[in-house]
Amino acid sequence: MAKSSTGLEENVAALLSYVVGWITGLVFFLIEKDSKFVKFHAMQSIITFGGLMIVSIILGIIPVIGWVVSWLLNILMIVLWIILMIKAYQGEKFKLPTIGDLAEKWSA
Repeated sequence: MAKSSTGLEENVAALLSYVVGWITGLVFFLIEKDSKFVKFHAMQSIITFGGLMIVSIILGIIPVIGWVVSWLLNILMIVLWIILMIKAYQGEKFKLPTIGDLAEKWSA
């Protein structure tokens, strides 16, 4: 992998854009100037974890059923978080359905 404009290897920068969810995604999206690979993963992180966090908060407000669904959604988020970090570190442009297409379009 080549170096990104952050000074890190592209795969490391892409992995780091998932580490704290949408927050590090936003940071890497704003500071990365050259690497489309890093910008894609950063945008995918913003859309995925920002959206899931909003849904989880809304579900958390709903008593009982919302709490259970929110808890299950949080488990899904952890699994997705791990998979996306592994794929980014391996240098793979792993696109989630629909979200990956949006990330590709918005990061160009």
